[in-house]
Amino acid sequence: MNTRAIGSFVSGCVLLLVISVTMPSFGADTVIRLKYADHAPPAHAISIVTQQWCKELEKRTNGRITVAYFPAGTLVPLAQTYDGVVKGIIDIGSSMIAYTPGRMTLAEVLTLPLGVQNGLQASRLANAFFKKFNPKELNDTKIFYLTAYRGGWFHTKTPVNKVEDLKGLRIKGDGYTSKVIAALGGVPTTIPMLETYDALKRGLAEGALTPLETLTNWKFGEVCKYTYRNDGAAYANGIFTAMNKDRWNSLPADLQQIIDKLNEEWFEKQANVWKQVDDEAMAAMLKQGHKFAYATAGDVAKTKEMVKPIFDGYLKITKEKGLPGEEALRFCQEYLKTAPLN
Repeated sequence: MNTRAIGSFVSGCVLLLVISVTMPSFGADTVIRLKYADHAPPAHAISIVTQQWCKELEKRTNGRITVAYFPAGTLVPLAQTYDGVVKGIIDIGSSMIAYTPGRMTLAEVLTLPLGVQNGLQASRLANAFFKKFNPKELNDTKIFYLTAYRGGWFHTKTPVNKVEDLKGLRIKGDGYTSKVIAALGGVPTTIPMLETYDALKRGLAEGALTPLETLTNWKFGEVCKYTYRNDGAAYANGIFTAMNKDRWNSLPADLQQIIDKLNEEWFEKQANVWKQVDDEAMAAMLKQGHKFAYATAGDVAKTKEMVKPIFDGYLKITKEKGLPGEEALRFCQEYLKTAPLN
């Protein structure tokens, strides 16, 4: 063997050694440790169900996978959860589509005031949308599933009995619900969810456009004594649960299959939780004497006219980006006509 051949042989051996050291090797005895960042507080029902997912995954993999769970933005800020998953800062993340304005353009259809009736219906809509359209904007992660909650409840410190009563009120929203607040004459205040209670208590906001469950799980009912329901403003804020794509691809096929099966089961669990927490909040707040007002049919019709420009804006942006926004909107509207509530 000549010198050049010997050199090539040695270089090849070194390269193989480097690859064997740097590439992950997941044998039957290897423990794979994952980090899961969630958006809800640790005692929230959705957090409890997610922690059950973590424990069940460890059980079904016989300890080959363990998951460290981080609730309420303790590992990464909520607005950076998706980026954190993409960049591999975290392995799995769950947060709101609303926290990434402009990034998930087609999926923003789920944030429009479509008139969803509860979190179970909203979640099934979100997942049906994902399965049909598989948006390219989400292809840089492994999406486990999309769920959603039913929004459109105005929780306020002073009574609101008709849409005109919202005029001039400083109301907490986010990147998308702020458009609804503005369309109805309110003053949108984009306060982070984790800071909303203090903002309401200190008078920095006079209300919040959030799900019903926030009255109890986020304690907004302690400072907001009135709630106004208007289905013309009822949106379904989508929630993604995603895994870093490289991390997912590095898993052995049998572990991927276990996770996929687990996700099928846990989607239904989480979807039901979003309905359950609203139902429980309603019962608890009625018991406490919380005041609920419901928009009349005329008020709902008026509200739908007022929010039409939000739909027009979505269609304009998706068209400019070459996305099937019109098809996505039509799909969601048709889906809700026959979607069951239970």
